Amino acid sequence: MAELSTKYNPAEIETKWYRYWEEKGYFTPKDVGEKFSIVIPPPNITGRIHMGHALNITLQDIVVRYKRMKGYDVLWVPGEDHAGIATQNAVEKFLLQTQGKAREEIGREKFLEITWRWANKYRKEIREQIKALGASVDWTRERFTLDEGLSRAVRKVFVELYKKGLIYKGKYIVNWCPRCKTVLSDEEVEHKEHKAKLYYVKYPVKGSDEYIVVATTRPETMLGDTAVAVHPEDERYKDFVGKTLILPLVGREIPVIADKYVDPKFGTGAVKVTPAHDPNDYLIAQRHNLPMVEIFDDSAQINENGGKYRGLDRYEARERIVKDLEERGFLVKIEDYTHSVGHCYRCDTVIEPKLSDQWFVATKPLAKRGIEAVEKGEIKFFPERWTKVYLNWMHEIRDWCISRQLWWGHRIPVWYCQDCGHLNVSEEEVERCEKCGSTNLKQDEDVLDTWFSSALWPFSTLGWPEETEDLKRYYPTDLLVTGFDIIFFWVARMIMMGYEFMNEKPFSHVYIHQLVRDKYGRKMSKSLGNGIDPLEVIDKYGADPMRFTLAILAAQGRDIKLDPRYFEAYKKFANKIWNATRFVLMNLADYKGVPLENLKTVDKWILTRLNRTVEEVTKALESYDFNIAARAIYNFFWDEFCDWYIEASKPRLKASERNLVQTVLVKVLDTSLRLLHPFMPFLTEELWQKLPIDGESITIARWPEIEEKYIDETAEREFTRLMNIIRGVRNVRAEMNLPQSQRVKIFVKGLDVTDEMDLLFKTLGNIEDVSAVNEKPQKTATAYVEGNVEVYVDLGGLIDFEREKERLKQNMEKIKKEIDRLEKKLANKEFVERAPEEVVEETKKRLNNNKERLARLESILRDLE
Repeated sequence: MAELSTKYNPAEIETKWYRYWEEKGYFTPKDVGEKFSIVIPPPNITGRIHMGHALNITLQDIVVRYKRMKGYDVLWVPGEDHAGIATQNAVEKFLLQTQGKAREEIGREKFLEITWRWANKYRKEIREQIKALGASVDWTRERFTLDEGLSRAVRKVFVELYKKGLIYKGKYIVNWCPRCKTVLSDEEVEHKEHKAKLYYVKYPVKGSDEYIVVATTRPETMLGDTAVAVHPEDERYKDFVGKTLILPLVGREIPVIADKYVDPKFGTGAVKVTPAHDPNDYLIAQRHNLPMVEIFDDSAQINENGGKYRGLDRYEARERIVKDLEERGFLVKIEDYTHSVGHCYRCDTVIEPKLSDQWFVATKPLAKRGIEAVEKGEIKFFPERWTKVYLNWMHEIRDWCISRQLWWGHRIPVWYCQDCGHLNVSEEEVERCEKCGSTNLKQDEDVLDTWFSSALWPFSTLGWPEETEDLKRYYPTDLLVTGFDIIFFWVARMIMMGYEFMNEKPFSHVYIHQLVRDKYGRKMSKSLGNGIDPLEVIDKYGADPMRFTLAILAAQGRDIKLDPRYFEAYKKFANKIWNATRFVLMNLADYKGVPLENLKTVDKWILTRLNRTVEEVTKALESYDFNIAARAIYNFFWDEFCDWYIEASKPRLKASERNLVQTVLVKVLDTSLRLLHPFMPFLTEELWQKLPIDGESITIARWPEIEEKYIDETAEREFTRLMNIIRGVRNVRAEMNLPQSQRVKIFVKGLDVTDEMDLLFKTLGNIEDVSAVNEKPQKTATAYVEGNVEVYVDLGGLIDFEREKERLKQNMEKIKKEIDRLEKKLANKEFVERAPEEVVEETKKRLNNNKERLARLESILRDLE
């Protein structure tokens, strides 16, 4: 029989088995049977994967391995995202650090050459990191959002949407990052609370001593003001509407207008209108036909329209303008003010709203099918609450700005004729203007938003726009696993593009996974230094313990508070699995396998519990309740199989029923390893290969089915009662300060103790003798009561009764005080409403545990009286 080393060493088995799986081609679908397909959310090529990636990939792999074992023809497509702005920023920093040069100094072509080398290096590293996690992706189908096939798909989509009038170029207020010098979509802007100032400024009425006081957080933008607006129903200003004001410091004449957008409660109820630098002011200007004055250049410095302030940074300009307003008597007062300010999600620079020529996708027409699909249940979100979040955003969707002022990415396939001005939009390189025939053409300098190519991922990775066999068989995909933060960036856009170009949904289910926080509930970040590197966790504990930890914590709709100590706890579980398998293997020298007949109660019980666990794990995986599935197999394997059945089997392995017990052990272990395989693939493969069973690999072994013939409710009920009796005996030992090694006698009332039960009591409960009685003997403590059955522990000669009674009373007083404290805490409405949910639940649990213990001690004390 195969031997197993004494110690579980993840490093020795993980690389070995991944290489074996790849060589055998287990991850490549066979084009037979019902298909299950899924595409990986492509990691950015900007560095190492983080714990969020580890969770995402682990949960996908659990489903993928489960489906493969269920007999599905599984395709899991891997790949990476070129991550336009993030990668360009990283390479620019690299250039400055290594060569002391900016990208403009080396030019576009050379910069892209360097970026491609960077991309290939990090793609290789990410590939190895994904392998280290155990992800069973089909590497023969690996894709990249900038590979030739996806580039062709991107150009085709752009051209077709343009021809349909769904892509257009226009002036619009965009979110501009002065550091990255590119536009950002609304979803790429992160809002943060700022402690700022509210400046109150006089705007004089032309030819009068009157003035209107305007409140603003950004006095520097007044250089671009083209009106002052008030609410049409604001009685304070009705006589001012239509009058002309003189813009302080600038001298430009601007009108007072009435617009319902204005909030009369903000500041003075009068607001300055700066159409070129505020999205709401831009809309006001369109309604009132106001001019637009741009005052910032691409670096957020004052331009030629700013007069004497030209060349100043926006914050320097603010200081100078406030100083000048004060000196000239225009500044009324300054107040403290807290408000939300947009930041670039990549470099954290404060965003500058800017009037700009950009390319847009008209999303309203595209969103219609995406809304209907979710409302009708064609596409389902897990947890369900994300459905509302998605629909709310889709109903309020704004046109999508898709152009980015970058070099790294899909260059916009538009060529401008320098002679006639015609826009040539084409999937192929344009050499002659389609209108005038001129060869004097210039391609648009901008690239497409990274999310444009990502939106095509479910069908472009399968070969679209070609009608490939993969596309026919594996589209639509079945599941998408992703984070809530990219529902709008990515999920919604994939749905829109899927219906537009495939006339079909891109996936059926969307599982929104948890956010991984630190143990205090804080978001992991570089600034806090609280990140946990999954690759370091793998080095220390192994991939399987890390995967199992993430799965058992992945409760739907609840963020994960990740304490590194959890990895240690589930490394112990892996050790338990290893040692249990080692015990079984050590007892199989003469194994031949026999029919499972003439089973004892304990055998029937473990086979019943095994089938209950198969049912629970299967049901949980079908509904993506990963934590429930992981907890079920954990509880079964550790508590029931190891702590009870294996312990009960030890004397029987030395008896005539050895072959039967061996057969049960192998069956339970085989089935348990299969249930564990999606969670802990490396460990289960290593152990399963050692078992005396047929099969090439657990990776392609069949998922366990429920075997009704092995479900015996009577045996389940009887053995559960026996376990509860033994637990009761252990509790009595603990409460009476007796060591668990102390052998005791028990008295049983109302229960017919069979020879098997007698042996189990002695083996599992460390019980010296079992006697039947008709009434409770003296000097005993009650260990168990259920219906007519009562069990008592003989304490005669083991304790000092008077001293123990006094000790019990003291313990009971302590417990009563603790119960009182916990009840007061839970009665405190503020605590229940403000404390984290898990803290409240833990408090309730402690209260219940203390009440149960108090009842137990009261019962024992009555026995001793």
